[in-house]
Formats: sequence, structure tokens, C-alpha cells
Amino acid sequence: MQSTASPPASARQPIAVALALSLGAAVSLGITRFSYALLLPVMRDDLGWSYTLAGGMNTANALGYLLGALVTPPLLRLLGPARVLLWGCVLASVFMAACGFFTDATMLLVQRLLAGVASAFVFIAGGLLAARLGQQVPERAGLLLGLYYGGVGWGIAASALGVPPLLAAAGATAHGWAWAWWGLAVLCVLATVVVARPAAALAQPEPAGAAAAGAARGRAPGLPWLAMAPMLAGYTLFGVGYIGYMTFVIALLREQGASDPAITGFYTLLGLAVVGSARVWARLLDRAQGGGALALLNALLGIATVLPALTGAWPVVLVSGLLFGGVFLSLVASTTAFVRHNLPSAQWAAGISAFTIIFAFGQIVGPTVVGWIADGPGGLARGHLVSAAALWLGALVAWRQRPLAQ
Repeated sequence: MQSTASPPASARQPIAVALALSLGAAVSLGITRFSYALLLPVMRDDLGWSYTLAGGMNTANALGYLLGALVTPPLLRLLGPARVLLWGCVLASVFMAACGFFTDATMLLVQRLLAGVASAFVFIAGGLLAARLGQQVPERAGLLLGLYYGGVGWGIAASALGVPPLLAAAGATAHGWAWAWWGLAVLCVLATVVVARPAAALAQPEPAGAAAAGAARGRAPGLPWLAMAPMLAGYTLFGVGYIGYMTFVIALLREQGASDPAITGFYTLLGLAVVGSARVWARLLDRAQGGGALALLNALLGIATVLPALTGAWPVVLVSGLLFGGVFLSLVASTTAFVRHNLPSAQWAAGISAFTIIFAFGQIVGPTVVGWIADGPGGLARGHLVSAAALWLGALVAWRQRPLAQ
């Protein structure tokens, strides 16, 4: 009887660790980046921004993310992923709070950039720890990766439920949106406390056998950039396309006349769909060793992005949010799964960092381009059409990716 009871208990423990670790992803993207969509309309009205400048705030965040991604690999070697994760969470909390103290656009751009740097530390280090966890339980690796990345959904849902009451409570005060930034910083601090324990549990050095194998190979060879080109290009286009939706969809819904409770429900539903997507796509991530998963998910994301640009009918808008939330973080997880399937473990950190860097390039382009388009004829709806086109092109490119020769 003991032997039959043991496996479920051992299976539950990695899932619990992955769920706790996922709060790092909640801080990195769910709160630090995607909560801004809820604040963009009120800050734009209060501070007199154009859509180009409003989008530029997320471009600055993405630029910071790129800079963070570039310096994360040496930091991982120097400090280890657990310390990088925790220090990134602390810094993200500080920079989120700082956004509430400024109204000058330049200073806000700087804070958004610094928050992006910190979020890259968290996301890459957390992804590496999640990959290590999956290595311990190979048969559930896809689910565990999905649970980690699905943590972004917890951050989106918490932001959707927390920001509107804070904005309402501070509505009579000058620049009341500052209180929302401070509330989001508190959420980051609470998540940091929870994530500390699983990060420490996964911080042990590589097993002796793996270290010996690495020594036998000598220095890890460089990444096969050319062989990975379709995957990298498809992921860059994902960065261009998805960030336009996540930056401007709330502003678009407000333009279409959606009420505050409806928008709260929409964004909460989107966040919960992110969380639920882990189980939906787990088998695909376990099986797809080439670019098939990235191609399929890019194509679905393009459909979700184009729907609110075509109609403001609320059932269609809800379908868009459900589909988008149910896909976009699993698409991020597909790149980590690709690294795990195709590269030796000694190259996992470099592989995850490479995808993060090219992803950041896409995110730098997306918000400003979509904002610039939205300032012209056609408005935000036309910007969403451009985002969808980038995603569909990314699907076509990623489809050409084949598994790498081992």
C-alpha cells in the first residue's frame, strides 16, 4: 500500500514548488509589465500623453528587459539563479514603488526601464530553476514549465482586481494613479516572500555526474544560432505582436465604451486563462521538439489579437481575452521546452538567455510602433491589426524550425 501512495505525494511536491516559484513570473511580467495596461488610460488622460509616448513607456520597459537579459548570464555564473531571482524581485518592487513618485515623463521612462532590467533577472533565473525542476521529474517537465510561466497570470489577475479599487479610492487626489503603483509594489514584496523558499530549494549546485560530464566536454560549445534561426525569428515576431495587445487592449476597450467592471472582469479572466494554460499545452510542450508548438501558438494568438479590432461585441471580446490568456505564456514556455529538448543542460542558461534577448528586441519595437499607428487614422484598431500580422508571420517562420541534431 505504501508504494502505491508514494508516487502521488512525490508528484504533488514538484507541482507545489513550481506554483510557489511561479510567483517570480507573476512579479516579472504579470505585475511589473502587464499591470501598466490598466494604468495607461488614466495616466494618459492625467498627463496629456500621446499614444506614442504611452507606448514608449512599455518600450522603455522592454529596453530594460533587453539590458537585463544581456547581463543575466554572467550574473547567473557569479551568484547562481536563486540569488539573481530574489534580488531581481526586490529591485522590481523598489522600481514599481518609485513610479508613484514621478509625473515627469522622462523620470517615468527611467523607472520603467529599470523595472524592465529587474524583471529580466527574475524571468530568466526563474525559468532556469523551473527547467531544473523539470529535469528532476522528466515525465512532468512540460507541466512544471507551464505552471512556472503561468504564474504571470496570477500577476495579471491580481493587478486587474487590485488596481481599479485603488484608482477609485484615490480618485479625488491629484495623480491618484500613484497609489496603484504603490499597491502593485506591495504585491511584488508579498510574492518575493513566497518565492524565496522554492528558489533556495532549487539552488543546489549541479550533481557531480553532470559536472563531470561538463568537464569532459571542456567549455560548452557556442549556441547553434543558424540552426535555431527560424525559432529565434518566430519568437522575435511574437515579441513584436503580443506586446501591442497587452499594452493597448484596455485603452481600446475603453474607446469602445466598456465599463470599469467589464474591463476588470476581462483582464481577470485573461490572467486566469494564463494560469489554466499550463495543463492545456503541457503535452504539446513535451512532444514538440521543433518549431511546431511556437507556430501553432503564434497563429492562435494572432486570432485573439485581431478579434477586438474587428468588433466591440462583448462575447467576442471575452473570447479574445480567454484565447490570448490561454496561449501567450505557453508560447514563452515553448522556447524553454525547445532549449530543454535540443541543447545539453550546460547550455540551458545560454539558450534561455538567447531567446529572452531576441524576445526583448521584438518588445522594444512593438509598443512604440503600435502607439504611432494608433495616433494616426484607424486608431488603436489598426494597431491591433498590425500586431496580428506580426504574429501570423511569426507562425509561418517558426513552422520551418526542425529539431536540432544532437
